[in-house]
Amino acid sequence: MATGFYTHPDCVRHEMGEWHPECPERLRAIEDQLIAGRIDGLLERREAPLADESSLLRVHTPEHVAYVRDSVPATGYFPLDPDTVLNPHSYRAALRAAGAAVAATDAVLQGELDNAFCSVRPPGHHATPTRAMGFCLFNNVAIAAHHALEVHGLSRVAIVDFDVHHGNGTEAAFSNDPRVFMCGIFQHPFYPFSGFDHPAPNMHNIPLAARTSGMAAREAIDFGWLGQLDAFRPEMIFFSAGFDAHREDDLGGLGLTEADFAWITEKVKAIAMRHAKGRIVSCLEGGYNLSALGRSVVAHLKVLADI
Repeated sequence: MATGFYTHPDCVRHEMGEWHPECPERLRAIEDQLIAGRIDGLLERREAPLADESSLLRVHTPEHVAYVRDSVPATGYFPLDPDTVLNPHSYRAALRAAGAAVAATDAVLQGELDNAFCSVRPPGHHATPTRAMGFCLFNNVAIAAHHALEVHGLSRVAIVDFDVHHGNGTEAAFSNDPRVFMCGIFQHPFYPFSGFDHPAPNMHNIPLAARTSGMAAREAIDFGWLGQLDAFRPEMIFFSAGFDAHREDDLGGLGLTEADFAWITEKVKAIAMRHAKGRIVSCLEGGYNLSALGRSVVAHLKVLADI
Protein backbone atom coordinates (compact mmCIF):
# COMPACT_ATOMS: atom_id res chain seq x y z
CA MET A 1 0.00 0.00 0.00
CA ALA A 2 0.98 3.66 -0.11
CA THR A 3 0.30 7.22 1.01
CA GLY A 4 -2.46 8.82 -1.00
CA PHE A 5 -2.25 12.41 -2.24
CA TYR A 6 -5.64 13.94 -3.02
CA THR A 7 -6.06 17.19 -4.90
CA HIS A 8 -7.99 18.69 -7.83
CA PRO A 9 -7.63 21.66 -10.23
CA ASP A 10 -10.96 23.05 -8.95
CA CYS A 11 -9.20 23.84 -5.67
CA VAL A 12 -6.92 26.24 -7.53
CA ARG A 13 -9.83 28.05 -9.21
CA HIS A 14 -11.14 29.31 -5.87
CA GLU A 15 -9.52 32.65 -5.06
CA MET A 16 -10.52 35.59 -2.90
CA GLY A 17 -8.67 38.47 -4.53
CA GLU A 18 -5.02 39.33 -5.18
CA TRP A 19 -4.65 40.68 -1.65
CA HIS A 20 -5.68 37.46 0.04
CA PRO A 21 -3.01 35.21 1.65
CA GLU A 22 -5.15 32.07 1.22
CA CYS A 23 -4.31 31.92 -2.48
CA PRO A 24 -4.11 29.33 -5.28
CA GLU A 25 -0.32 29.58 -5.24
CA ARG A 26 -0.33 27.64 -1.98
CA LEU A 27 -1.15 24.39 -3.78
CA ARG A 28 1.33 25.15 -6.56
CA ALA A 29 4.06 25.71 -3.94
CA ILE A 30 3.34 22.28 -2.48
CA GLU A 31 3.57 20.68 -5.92
CA ASP A 32 6.89 22.44 -6.58
CA GLN A 33 8.36 21.19 -3.32
CA LEU A 34 7.16 17.63 -3.95
CA ILE A 35 9.27 17.74 -7.12
CA ALA A 36 12.21 19.47 -5.42
CA GLY A 37 12.09 16.93 -2.61
CA ARG A 38 11.90 14.08 -5.14
CA ILE A 39 8.87 12.50 -3.52
CA ASP A 40 6.19 13.36 -6.11
CA GLY A 41 6.51 9.94 -7.73
CA LEU A 42 6.40 8.09 -4.41
CA LEU A 43 2.81 9.07 -3.56
CA GLU A 44 -0.39 7.59 -4.97
CA ARG A 45 -2.14 10.50 -6.61
CA ARG A 46 -5.93 10.49 -6.52
CA GLU A 47 -8.46 13.02 -7.79
CA ALA A 48 -10.65 14.62 -5.17
CA PRO A 49 -14.32 13.87 -5.90
CA LEU A 50 -17.21 16.24 -5.20
CA ALA A 51 -18.69 15.72 -1.75
CA ASP A 52 -22.39 14.97 -1.71
CA GLU A 53 -24.72 17.07 0.39
CA SER A 54 -25.39 14.27 2.86
CA SER A 55 -21.71 14.38 3.88
CA LEU A 56 -21.87 18.12 4.50
CA LEU A 57 -25.06 17.79 6.53
CA ARG A 58 -23.42 15.46 9.03
CA VAL A 59 -21.64 18.60 10.30
CA HIS A 60 -23.40 21.65 8.90
CA THR A 61 -26.97 22.85 9.07
CA PRO A 62 -29.04 22.85 5.85
CA GLU A 63 -29.26 26.64 6.17
CA HIS A 64 -25.48 27.02 6.19
CA VAL A 65 -24.98 24.76 3.17
CA ALA A 66 -27.71 26.59 1.25
CA TYR A 67 -26.31 30.01 2.19
CA VAL A 68 -22.83 29.17 0.88
CA ARG A 69 -24.21 27.54 -2.26
CA ASP A 70 -26.68 30.32 -3.05
CA SER A 71 -24.24 33.16 -2.34
CA VAL A 72 -21.77 32.14 -5.06
CA PRO A 73 -21.61 35.06 -7.53
CA ALA A 74 -21.89 34.63 -11.29
CA THR A 75 -18.92 36.98 -11.62
CA GLY A 76 -16.63 38.82 -9.24
CA TYR A 77 -16.70 38.25 -5.49
CA PHE A 78 -19.16 37.90 -2.64
CA PRO A 79 -17.83 38.44 0.92
CA LEU A 80 -19.25 36.15 3.58
CA ASP A 81 -17.17 38.13 6.08
CA PRO A 82 -14.18 40.46 5.69
CA ASP A 83 -11.77 37.49 5.44
CA THR A 84 -13.90 34.85 3.71
CA VAL A 85 -14.87 35.53 0.12
CA LEU A 86 -16.61 33.57 -2.62
CA ASN A 87 -15.82 33.67 -6.33
CA PRO A 88 -17.76 31.76 -9.03
CA HIS A 89 -15.70 28.59 -8.41
CA SER A 90 -15.66 28.59 -4.60
CA TYR A 91 -18.57 26.24 -3.92
CA ARG A 92 -17.23 23.60 -6.28
CA ALA A 93 -13.74 23.92 -4.75
CA ALA A 94 -15.23 23.50 -1.27
CA LEU A 95 -17.04 20.36 -2.41
CA ARG A 96 -13.74 19.00 -3.75
CA ALA A 97 -11.97 19.78 -0.46
CA ALA A 98 -14.63 18.00 1.61
CA GLY A 99 -14.87 15.24 -0.98
CA ALA A 100 -11.13 14.59 -0.80
CA ALA A 101 -11.33 14.14 2.98
CA VAL A 102 -14.25 11.73 2.69
CA ALA A 103 -12.70 9.75 -0.18
CA ALA A 104 -9.38 9.52 1.65
CA THR A 105 -11.21 8.22 4.72
CA ASP A 106 -12.92 5.55 2.63
CA ALA A 107 -9.67 4.49 0.96
CA VAL A 108 -7.74 4.23 4.22
CA LEU A 109 -10.49 2.36 6.07
CA GLN A 110 -11.01 0.00 3.14
CA GLY A 111 -7.30 -0.85 3.15
CA GLU A 112 -6.49 0.69 -0.24
CA LEU A 113 -4.05 3.19 1.31
CA ASP A 114 -1.97 3.25 4.48
CA ASN A 115 -2.73 6.92 5.01
CA ALA A 116 -3.47 10.02 2.94
CA PHE A 117 -2.87 13.75 2.63
CA CYS A 118 -5.45 16.09 1.11
CA SER A 119 -3.79 19.01 -0.65
CA VAL A 120 -6.97 21.03 -0.96
CA ARG A 121 -8.44 24.45 -0.41
CA PRO A 122 -10.44 26.18 0.92
CA PRO A 123 -9.34 25.00 4.36
CA GLY A 124 -11.95 24.00 6.91
CA HIS A 125 -11.19 24.03 10.63
CA HIS A 126 -12.76 27.45 11.36
CA ALA A 127 -16.08 26.59 9.68
CA THR A 128 -18.64 25.93 12.43
CA PRO A 129 -21.85 23.97 11.88
CA THR A 130 -23.66 27.24 11.16
CA ARG A 131 -21.05 29.67 9.87
CA ALA A 132 -18.25 30.12 7.34
CA MET A 133 -15.30 32.09 8.72
CA GLY A 134 -11.53 32.37 8.78
CA PHE A 135 -11.09 31.50 5.06
CA CYS A 136 -13.15 28.29 5.61
CA LEU A 137 -16.48 27.31 4.03
CA PHE A 138 -17.05 23.70 5.14
CA ASN A 139 -15.16 21.81 7.83
CA ASN A 140 -13.30 19.15 5.86
CA VAL A 141 -11.80 17.27 8.82
CA ALA A 142 -15.04 17.29 10.81
CA ILE A 143 -16.95 15.98 7.78
CA ALA A 144 -14.41 13.18 7.34
CA ALA A 145 -14.43 12.28 11.04
CA HIS A 146 -18.23 12.10 11.07
CA HIS A 147 -18.04 9.90 7.97
CA ALA A 148 -15.69 7.51 9.76
CA LEU A 149 -18.00 7.35 12.77
CA GLU A 150 -21.37 7.18 11.10
CA VAL A 151 -20.73 5.44 7.79
CA HIS A 152 -17.88 3.12 8.78
CA GLY A 153 -19.05 2.59 12.34
CA LEU A 154 -15.87 3.50 14.20
CA SER A 155 -16.19 4.08 17.93
CA ARG A 156 -13.25 6.40 18.60
CA VAL A 157 -11.51 8.90 16.32
CA ALA A 158 -8.95 11.57 17.17
CA ILE A 159 -8.28 14.94 15.56
CA VAL A 160 -4.84 16.56 15.93
CA ASP A 161 -4.75 20.24 14.93
CA PHE A 162 -1.36 21.98 14.81
CA ASP A 163 -2.40 25.13 12.94
CA VAL A 164 -1.28 28.43 14.47
CA HIS A 165 -5.00 29.25 14.88
CA HIS A 166 -7.35 27.27 17.10
CA GLY A 167 -9.73 24.99 15.18
CA ASN A 168 -12.86 26.53 16.68
CA GLY A 169 -15.18 25.07 14.05
CA THR A 170 -13.98 21.53 14.68
CA GLU A 171 -14.32 22.03 18.42
CA ALA A 172 -17.87 23.31 17.94
CA ALA A 173 -18.71 20.23 15.86
CA PHE A 174 -17.49 17.71 18.44
CA SER A 175 -17.56 19.37 21.85
CA ASN A 176 -18.74 16.83 24.47
CA ASP A 177 -18.84 13.98 21.91
CA PRO A 178 -17.12 11.08 23.72
CA ARG A 179 -16.36 9.35 20.41
CA VAL A 180 -13.92 12.14 19.47
CA PHE A 181 -10.69 13.24 21.13
CA MET A 182 -9.46 16.56 19.76
CA CYS A 183 -6.05 17.92 20.71
CA GLY A 184 -3.64 20.47 19.38
CA ILE A 185 -1.54 23.57 19.76
CA PHE A 186 -2.25 27.13 18.75
CA GLN A 187 -1.03 30.64 19.43
CA HIS A 188 -2.85 32.54 22.17
CA PRO A 189 -4.06 35.22 22.34
CA PHE A 190 -4.76 35.10 18.61
CA TYR A 191 -7.61 34.68 16.13
CA PRO A 192 -10.25 33.26 16.64
CA PHE A 193 -9.69 33.88 20.38
CA SER A 194 -11.11 30.54 21.46
CA GLY A 195 -10.05 27.16 22.79
CA PHE A 196 -8.49 28.30 26.06
CA ASP A 197 -11.49 28.96 28.32
CA HIS A 198 -13.28 25.94 29.84
CA PRO A 199 -13.07 23.50 26.91
CA ALA A 200 -15.19 20.34 26.93
CA PRO A 201 -13.65 17.22 28.51
CA ASN A 202 -12.83 15.71 25.10
CA MET A 203 -10.93 18.83 24.00
CA HIS A 204 -7.24 19.02 24.95
CA ASN A 205 -5.75 22.27 23.72
CA ILE A 206 -2.32 23.76 24.40
CA PRO A 207 -2.30 27.55 23.94
CA LEU A 208 1.21 28.83 23.18
CA ALA A 209 2.50 32.35 23.58
CA ALA A 210 3.86 34.21 20.57
CA ARG A 211 7.52 33.43 19.81
CA THR A 212 7.30 29.96 21.38
CA SER A 213 10.10 27.88 19.88
CA GLY A 214 9.70 24.50 18.24
CA MET A 215 11.52 22.78 21.10
CA ALA A 216 9.21 24.39 23.66
CA ALA A 217 6.18 23.34 21.59
CA ARG A 218 7.48 19.76 21.50
CA GLU A 219 7.89 19.76 25.27
CA ALA A 220 4.37 21.13 25.75
CA ILE A 221 2.93 18.39 23.53
CA ASP A 222 5.01 15.67 25.18
CA PHE A 223 3.87 16.64 28.67
CA GLY A 224 0.42 17.72 27.51
CA TRP A 225 -1.92 15.68 25.37
CA LEU A 226 0.36 13.06 23.79
CA GLY A 227 -0.16 10.53 26.57
CA GLN A 228 -3.89 11.23 26.66
CA LEU A 229 -4.12 10.65 22.91
CA ASP A 230 -2.41 7.30 23.39
CA ALA A 231 -4.74 6.38 26.26
CA PHE A 232 -7.79 7.21 24.11
CA ARG A 233 -6.78 4.38 21.73
CA PRO A 234 -8.18 6.00 18.58
CA GLU A 235 -9.28 3.74 15.74
CA MET A 236 -8.36 6.47 13.24
CA ILE A 237 -6.55 9.81 13.45
CA PHE A 238 -7.16 12.96 11.44
CA PHE A 239 -4.71 15.84 11.12
CA SER A 240 -5.81 19.42 10.66
CA ALA A 241 -2.43 20.18 9.15
CA GLY A 242 -1.83 23.90 9.30
CA PHE A 243 1.74 25.00 8.70
CA ASP A 244 1.36 28.68 9.61
CA ALA A 245 3.03 28.01 12.97
CA HIS A 246 6.29 28.00 10.97
CA ARG A 247 8.72 30.69 12.07
CA GLU A 248 8.84 32.13 8.53
CA ASP A 249 5.06 32.62 8.33
CA ASP A 250 4.04 36.24 8.88
CA LEU A 251 0.40 35.37 9.60
CA GLY A 252 1.44 33.80 12.89
CA GLY A 253 4.00 34.35 15.60
CA LEU A 254 5.20 30.89 16.58
CA GLY A 255 8.68 29.49 15.98
CA LEU A 256 8.21 25.98 14.56
CA THR A 257 10.19 24.57 11.62
CA GLU A 258 9.79 21.64 9.24
CA ALA A 259 11.60 19.41 11.73
CA ASP A 260 8.98 20.19 14.38
CA PHE A 261 6.09 19.30 12.06
CA ALA A 262 7.89 16.05 11.24
CA TRP A 263 8.31 15.35 14.97
CA ILE A 264 4.59 15.87 15.64
CA THR A 265 3.76 13.60 12.72
CA GLU A 266 6.14 10.90 13.97
CA LYS A 267 4.69 10.93 17.48
CA VAL A 268 1.09 10.82 16.31
CA LYS A 269 1.84 8.19 13.67
CA ALA A 270 3.35 5.94 16.34
CA ILE A 271 0.07 6.12 18.26
CA ALA A 272 -1.86 5.38 15.07
CA MET A 273 0.32 2.33 14.49
CA ARG A 274 -0.38 1.05 18.01
CA HIS A 275 -4.13 1.53 18.04
CA ALA A 276 -5.46 2.38 14.57
CA LYS A 277 -3.55 0.12 12.15
CA GLY A 278 -1.70 3.26 11.08
CA ARG A 279 -4.87 4.84 9.68
CA ILE A 280 -4.37 8.59 9.24
CA VAL A 281 -6.00 11.19 6.99
CA SER A 282 -4.37 14.62 6.95
CA CYS A 283 -6.06 17.73 5.53
CA LEU A 284 -4.30 20.97 4.67
CA GLU A 285 -5.34 23.98 6.73
CA GLY A 286 -3.14 27.08 6.99
CA GLY A 287 0.36 27.95 5.82
CA TYR A 288 0.94 31.20 3.95
CA ASN A 289 4.68 31.58 3.45
CA LEU A 290 4.84 29.61 0.23
CA SER A 291 8.35 28.23 0.60
CA ALA A 292 7.87 27.26 4.25
CA LEU A 293 4.50 25.70 3.42
CA GLY A 294 5.88 23.52 0.65
CA ARG A 295 8.89 22.41 2.67
CA SER A 296 6.74 21.64 5.71
CA VAL A 297 4.26 19.55 3.72
CA VAL A 298 7.16 17.54 2.30
CA ALA A 299 8.47 16.91 5.84
CA HIS A 300 4.98 15.84 6.96
CA LEU A 301 4.56 13.54 3.95
CA LYS A 302 7.98 11.94 4.32
CA VAL A 303 6.95 10.71 7.76
CA LEU A 304 3.53 9.54 6.62
CA ALA A 305 5.04 7.68 3.65
CA ASP A 306 8.15 6.36 5.45
CA ILE A 307 10.40 8.05 2.90
